[in-house]
Amino acid sequence: MTMMDQGRGIAQPSGLGKHARPDESTTTSAPSAEPAPEPIGSTLTKPQMPVNRGIAIGVLATIALLSAWFLLYTMLLTPFSEARAQAIKYGDLRGTLALQTTPYGGDIAPDSPVAILSAPELGMKDMVVVEGTASSDLMLGPGHLRNTPLPGQIGNSVVMGRPVMFGGPFGKLNQAKVGDTISVTAGQGVFTYIVESVRHEGSPLPQPLASGKGRLTLITSEGSGLLGSWHPDQLLYVDAALKGDAQQYPPGRPLVVPSAEWPLHGDLSALLPLALTLPLLIGAIVFVVWCRNRWGNWQAWVFGVPLVLAALYSVSQSAVQLLPNLV
Repeated sequence: MTMMDQGRGIAQPSGLGKHARPDESTTTSAPSAEPAPEPIGSTLTKPQMPVNRGIAIGVLATIALLSAWFLLYTMLLTPFSEARAQAIKYGDLRGTLALQTTPYGGDIAPDSPVAILSAPELGMKDMVVVEGTASSDLMLGPGHLRNTPLPGQIGNSVVMGRPVMFGGPFGKLNQAKVGDTISVTAGQGVFTYIVESVRHEGSPLPQPLASGKGRLTLITSEGSGLLGSWHPDQLLYVDAALKGDAQQYPPGRPLVVPSAEWPLHGDLSALLPLALTLPLLIGAIVFVVWCRNRWGNWQAWVFGVPLVLAALYSVSQSAVQLLPNLV
């Protein structure tokens, strides 16, 4: 290089300098194709969201289906169950009345038919009254409170009935008026009662009975509002006086009854059958899932659904006994 060239200060190309790196410009200017690293733990939390959401949806769907089934059972299926029981009890009672073997005293077995109740003004026609007022007894129809005399006998006989479920045999009892007629056929004959008062909780009690007289008190529940019958908060009483003389009754009637037979009480003894039927329902559901995975969808429907419905029906029969007996 000549002195002239040095004086002019001719610059060398930047890529040929002492510390120059030929690929530096391309590597720093081109955008990176690799994605940014995810935070630690993100790969563990993301898959859990759909699982949790699926579990929540499954739980809500199960609750909705069980609620729909319970409404179907209480509103549509229980009347058929009560009607079938009434038909059977009516045939049994007619047979005992013809043979004059209808029980009318002593300690009568629960669920035994003891009388036929008729009151056209109150929507009652040939209703069979069974012995006992527990929730399971009132699934069959109106029930006679066991520590009171039977209809037609001396004293105050008490009969209880549901207003809504299982056919609602006392659903029109709130329409009773003074002077309505109630006819009762029992083991000691046919008796006629005349309604003398319609009482609510807090109303004055009727006058004490005269010697040798009889009275029939019909009891059901009632509530306020549109769905008051499904959520009763008080009792309704209809008192009817017996026309003519009442009949004597043999000793041996129970002096007290369990709390499950009191008005608006449930039957806690139903917890045992409920605990026995719940595993059947769970087993039926597991069987349906197994059928679907092993055979297919339509096989699961054909074999599993009837089994699940039968188990549901058994569970519902036990569960409904835990509810108040006058619902």
